[in-house]
Amino acid sequence: MAEFGLVAGTLVLVLMGVLDFGTAFWQYNQATKALQLGARLAAVSNPVSSDLKTYDGTSSTVFPGDAMPYFERRCSGATSTCTNGTFDAAALNTIVYGRGATSCPTGPQRLPGMCSAFPRLRPRNVAIDYIQTGLGFAGRPGGSAPTITVRLTGMTYDFIVLNRMLRLPPLSMSGLSVTTTAEDMSGG
Repeated sequence: MAEFGLVAGTLVLVLMGVLDFGTAFWQYNQATKALQLGARLAAVSNPVSSDLKTYDGTSSTVFPGDAMPYFERRCSGATSTCTNGTFDAAALNTIVYGRGATSCPTGPQRLPGMCSAFPRLRPRNVAIDYIQTGLGFAGRPGGSAPTITVRLTGMTYDFIVLNRMLRLPPLSMSGLSVTTTAEDMSGG
């Protein structure tokens, strides 16, 4: 009994640590899958920076058929803004909730959004960057094919047991991102 009493506290702490870290890895995998879904939807849906739908890159020095000039749009769901562009909340909702949904669906969905894989996710936790990479030609609306990066912002995992026992700080999930190249930048 004495030996068990000495070892039991450590055994319980290790068991709780395994459960807490297992749950953290589970949520990490959910977040990673959500980012993959979001990047795919962002590549084939209307851009969150809505000016990119009609942006053709032409100017007084860039003519139709020339290489698409460099541009970048960094859109944040937390601030509902896009640098150098206009923010389209409906486009972000499509990426987060899926096509045709305005909130996280509870059942299966034909074209699922990010929250189908990670239910805690909301538009305020998503940032999307559109960066021109040299693909596409000026003079055609939607002619650009930027690189799209979908990132998580403001998401943490709070340890359930270890936080109370050891005062561990929450783990940030903000470093997660997925990058893909846009296809046709239309909501078809």
